[in-house]
Amino acid sequence: MTTTHPGWQIDELATIGRENLDPRHVHRYDEKEDAGASREVALLQSLGYGTESVVVDLGAGTGQFALEAAESFGRVVAVDPSPVMLAKLRDSVRQRDSSLEVVQGGFLSYQHQGQCADVIYSRWALHHLPDFWKSIALHRMRAMLPAGGHLRLSDVVFCFDIDEAEDRIEAWCAAIGADETGWTRVDAEEHVRDEHSTYSWLLEPMIEAAGFEIGEAVYSDDRFLAQYLLIAAP
Repeated sequence: MTTTHPGWQIDELATIGRENLDPRHVHRYDEKEDAGASREVALLQSLGYGTESVVVDLGAGTGQFALEAAESFGRVVAVDPSPVMLAKLRDSVRQRDSSLEVVQGGFLSYQHQGQCADVIYSRWALHHLPDFWKSIALHRMRAMLPAGGHLRLSDVVFCFDIDEAEDRIEAWCAAIGADETGWTRVDAEEHVRDEHSTYSWLLEPMIEAAGFEIGEAVYSDDRFLAQYLLIAAP
């Protein structure tokens, strides 16, 4: 990933979160997190994408989705700024003898080459950018897609009003600390305090301003996760 950028541009590597540069966290990530890759691939196939389609996974991490997608779509590119994540992903690519392309980059630096992307996929990554940069990232993603192309976006999003924030955040942190996934209350508190998740009622106007139509928006029961199926507008 090139490090040459204007002095005013955010450093993507510095904003991706402490844990994503921690080899211990990366080593255990697939034990702690399930991206539901098979379901996501099936969703894209139901939209008509197949062996001729180009898919770009921005913020691919260990590549749970990208590795699965590479078995079903014509070209899949996995993009992530973390050298630690990419080292693990490249090991998986070699072990599987996968056709997956792996690129170091991020929302603000990735330069797509070749045939236009048909789909962009991003899960639990956009929150690493403050809102100003989220809007730029969304515009860049729209520019990669033809009209009618899709952005499948999932993230930690605060799907509640300001006056609910304190009670909901406290309940979310307590619930994560009590589950069996391996995530802890400290992890949840760090996310809220140090990362850049935003309200749905701020994010969704940014999505539309970038040139997407919101085809579907699904919020988790605790109102902390949002899954969007976005359509590139003409």
